[in-house]
Amino acid sequence: MRPGRIVMLVLGTLAALLGLGLLAGAGFTGWANYQQRDGGFVTTPSERYTVDSYALTSPRLNVMVDAGPSGVDTVAMAASVSLQGSAADSAQKIFIGIAPQADVATYLNDVKHSELTEVRFSPFRAQYRDVTGTKTPARPTDQNFWTASATGAGTQELKWDLRSGNWAVVIMNADATGPVSVDLRGGARSDLLWPVFLGLLIGGIVLLVAGVPLIVAGAAGLGRGGPHGPGQQPGQAYGTPAASPYGAAPGQPVAKTQYPAASLAAAAPPGGCVYPARLSGYLDPQLSRWLWLVKWFLAIPHFIVLFFLWFAFVVTTIVAGFAILFTGRYPRSLFNFNVGVIRWSWRVAFYTYSVLGTDQYPPFTLARTGYPADFDVDYPEKLSHGLVLVKSWLLAIPHLLIVGILTGTMRGWGGDGYRADVEWVQQNAGISLIGLLVLIVAVILLFTGQYWRGLFDLLLGLNRWIYRVITYVALMRDEYPPFHLDMGPTDPGDLQPVLTAAPPAGPPVAPGYEQPGPAGGKPGQPPDFYGIGGPSASVPPEQAPL
Repeated sequence: MRPGRIVMLVLGTLAALLGLGLLAGAGFTGWANYQQRDGGFVTTPSERYTVDSYALTSPRLNVMVDAGPSGVDTVAMAASVSLQGSAADSAQKIFIGIAPQADVATYLNDVKHSELTEVRFSPFRAQYRDVTGTKTPARPTDQNFWTASATGAGTQELKWDLRSGNWAVVIMNADATGPVSVDLRGGARSDLLWPVFLGLLIGGIVLLVAGVPLIVAGAAGLGRGGPHGPGQQPGQAYGTPAASPYGAAPGQPVAKTQYPAASLAAAAPPGGCVYPARLSGYLDPQLSRWLWLVKWFLAIPHFIVLFFLWFAFVVTTIVAGFAILFTGRYPRSLFNFNVGVIRWSWRVAFYTYSVLGTDQYPPFTLARTGYPADFDVDYPEKLSHGLVLVKSWLLAIPHLLIVGILTGTMRGWGGDGYRADVEWVQQNAGISLIGLLVLIVAVILLFTGQYWRGLFDLLLGLNRWIYRVITYVALMRDEYPPFHLDMGPTDPGDLQPVLTAAPPAGPPVAPGYEQPGPAGGKPGQPPDFYGIGGPSASVPPEQAPL
């Protein structure tokens, strides 16, 4: 991989991420500025606050606390706050006041009151800290230290221009009785929102304009080498390791071997659906019982790299979408890069918690290697101009629902349908089907050192379905993915005359190990399991894979 192109990709991703963050801030700031048009305020929902005490006070409001000895200054800020409230009992009058903290502390000294410590609005929840006392407070309207106040029956509103100092908000019944139960709404406005919005907007656009070309140039440069690794030519068959992968250094290709087409048919189930996106994976015959417990940690370097690669993948897919819309062609260098990103992800997924199929550490490369997990997509010479507008979000919906179930990424909204003020809350679908199957695999592997054949074939089939959908959604092919579960290590497309992956005859494990039969197994190995079974009797122990 070219260091210069990698640097461009990383810098472009960082710039684009920062630009998107600024644009998100600009969007929020612009919305807030729109809400305060015509002298209005950005407000919270109106909620009921009830305390069994004489007064409800706010958390300390410290604004530019470099004030004088009294804690209060007269420097006005370019912001205002608003409090609207009414007593829950329509016959009761409400009092809302703002005053210096020192004066409020003196007024409520030894008076039972409640401090509002936390508020959440979705769903609404308020937490209070009760302060004990023995005195009954004087009427708040009789005090002369309030900086701003509002009192009366019905809805009262207090508006106050923010000033530097230490302040406190007090809500009470006007007659100083308890308990206090009020409906409150808070609001704020600032004259600084408009210039802040412009600054965030301009900064975000500049960073995006700088970052996106860097990402595209870096990805195109990395994709110009094609999908083939060192020493490989287009059309050359890719095989599985000729020996145990433990003899290879981490991240290095292992030896490859050729297999005739006749032997490939035995490795895949009949009736498979051929799709131009091909995924294969071959099981490691000597999986460690415990290594899966720490693979999440070992794969952290890959997760970091994939974060940058997938961000670039999204950007290059959008760029490719415009290219397809106007030219009908997917830029070849970007195509190779995006296929390489998916290939890299599949190798890491096969190593970690999508399959747990190998202990060989995945290589840091976009190119195809002799790694036991592989992915490739046939390059389309022509793509539909119109499909690019609808296939990623509309036509793919049936498949996306299935993928959501398989991966646990589905989201739903639930609430109490019997309440008039129902609160809708986002809910996850729970553990994914693939996650559950891999958990079962991990437990079996931990206690027996074996991998059940049926689970391995099923996991390969489920992942193959997911990666076909990714290929379609990423605009790489116009052919609709089949609703077909092609299980097993070998992709049906690899059994065509032009071979791109080659498993050995029989269950795909390293040579020198017993192959499980359809029933009954062989000595030292249970039926229907891949894994530890001991060296074959035809292979001397000293020549068996380590």
